[in-house]
Amino acid sequence: MQVSVETTSQIERRVTVQVPSNEVDEAVAARLKDTAKNIRLNGFRQGRVPMAVVKQRYGRDVRNEVVGELMRQHYVRAITEQSLNPAGYPSIEPTVNETGKDLEFVATLEVYPEFDLASIEGSEIERPVASVNDADIDQMIETLRKQNAKWEVVDRAAESGDQVKIDFKGFLGDEPFEGGEAEGHELVLGSNSFIPGFEDQLVGVKAGDESEIKVTFPEDYQAEHLAGQEATFKVKVHQVNAQQLPEIDAEFVKQFGVEDGDLDKFRAEVRKNMEREVKQAVDNRVKQQALDALKQANDIPVPASLISQETDALKRQAAQQFGLGDDFDVSQLPDELFADQAKSRVQVGLLLAEVIKVNELDASDDEIKAKVEELAQQYQQPEQVIEYYLKDEQMKNQVKSAVLEEKAVDKLLEQAQVKDVEMSYEQALQAAQQQGAEEDADEDEAASQQA
Repeated sequence: MQVSVETTSQIERRVTVQVPSNEVDEAVAARLKDTAKNIRLNGFRQGRVPMAVVKQRYGRDVRNEVVGELMRQHYVRAITEQSLNPAGYPSIEPTVNETGKDLEFVATLEVYPEFDLASIEGSEIERPVASVNDADIDQMIETLRKQNAKWEVVDRAAESGDQVKIDFKGFLGDEPFEGGEAEGHELVLGSNSFIPGFEDQLVGVKAGDESEIKVTFPEDYQAEHLAGQEATFKVKVHQVNAQQLPEIDAEFVKQFGVEDGDLDKFRAEVRKNMEREVKQAVDNRVKQQALDALKQANDIPVPASLISQETDALKRQAAQQFGLGDDFDVSQLPDELFADQAKSRVQVGLLLAEVIKVNELDASDDEIKAKVEELAQQYQQPEQVIEYYLKDEQMKNQVKSAVLEEKAVDKLLEQAQVKDVEMSYEQALQAAQQQGAEEDADEDEAASQQA
């Protein structure tokens, strides 16, 4: 076997392989001999068909089959001998495929990029420093009360915060428009779930009232035929409901896993959950800044095959999130919706793998167990979660990857200038949410520029 490798780009290789003709011809002859033992043709007993007839009938198909197998086998040998690290599957095409001549084929493949990891030294990273105080806990408990509130019919004018049960029909001029009609819709006034101005004009209505509401759809409204349009809604009010908040008593507390109904234990549990939440938000914000700096310092090429694989994974994830079912064909989802996010994920993965390799990072069994115990605290029965994770090798490997990622981020933070910024609990959560929204906007902008 003769092999030559041509570098066509930083991550693409063109491998030309020659296989001696005698190896091909011998393999074809052996396959034809095996084929002759099993074929049935009129006028011949099984296994007694003359080889000339076998070659005439099956020679081309057998050769194609054998050549395909030989190309795959020799491709593997060639990339092993040449120490190539393929990313994804190759494109293999025969260039010489004739009896009596050496078989020649070309394999075009992408390889993992090789690069010298650049430091993020000098990068500025903002690390929120936040704590949970009693006022934060009071506000969270109030939120929990609202989430568990009941609605009771009241015989008065609707106020902000009330729920109104309405029928409505929307018109552009004198013509009703599609999607602008509903019956028995329950709307909380002040929730900002409708077009700006709609809910405000319902403050003061009573059960039995009929009114017309005039609004203007936002310029960036998702339905393009409605964007910027003035519309009129005819509304009929069926009832007004006031929110009845539950008392903070033992029965209320028991809903949240505090079985003895002790209020102090409940507050302690709320505090613990909030502290875990803010820690995750801070860690994610710091990690994302470090990864952004890493990507900026290392603009590496990303194999298209890996982007394609990650795009498919994101499609399946989206299908699950939207409840589209296991039978849904994810190929119906456009690649361009996920391609930028997929590329970013692959790039980060390649860079983090290099950080781990360069710094010779590893995760011990004790570190993996500690991480599992940390994750398990989010569940009602942490002992069962710990046992499940530690018994499943695949789950353990996922946790190991998370531990290694945290260690890699810590190494990056050693290079950067980290500035602690005092924030409240709410500010820390909002900062993390804002960063996530900015990242989504950047990906959308990049996608629109490529479109």
